[in-house]
Amino acid sequence: MNIVAEAFGAVAVVLNFIGYRQFNVDKYLLISAFALAALSVHFFMLDAMAAGIGTLLASARNFIAIKHRSRIILFFFIAINMGFLAYEWFVLQHDWIIFVAYTSSLIFTIGSLVIRDTHTIRKVFLIAETLGLIYAISVGSIFGTVFNVSNLISIVSKLRKP
Repeated sequence: MNIVAEAFGAVAVVLNFIGYRQFNVDKYLLISAFALAALSVHFFMLDAMAAGIGTLLASARNFIAIKHRSRIILFFFIAINMGFLAYEWFVLQHDWIIFVAYTSSLIFTIGSLVIRDTHTIRKVFLIAETLGLIYAISVGSIFGTVFNVSNLISIVSKLRKP
């Protein structure tokens, strides 16, 4: 086990746990951006390129989404995600599981840039977090798995409250 990589994962878990408890989407996006940056480092250190790229793009996207939401930004991030997916699939010939990671990333991208209601965004993110969990387990990421499980628990607990 790579202790340093897992430490970055642990930081991501704590930050995102705090982020998912926010009632304001912009506060969520800010805290989540830092969590995703830490998680990106975690995945890159585990040689899980698809998740490293996806979470790095998500971190940048969240910072931008706090102040700027437009179709151009949405399409820009979708194009970058699709470009990296194509690069990993056709050039690097990575395994099919990258499609799970990039699908999760695309759901998060669209949700973060389009949805402004915290209740709705949580419902959409249930799907993306589940896909992220599948990918984290497949690459053997301990704290990536904990990250997704804790996020799923946080989302469900917030959705159950009136």
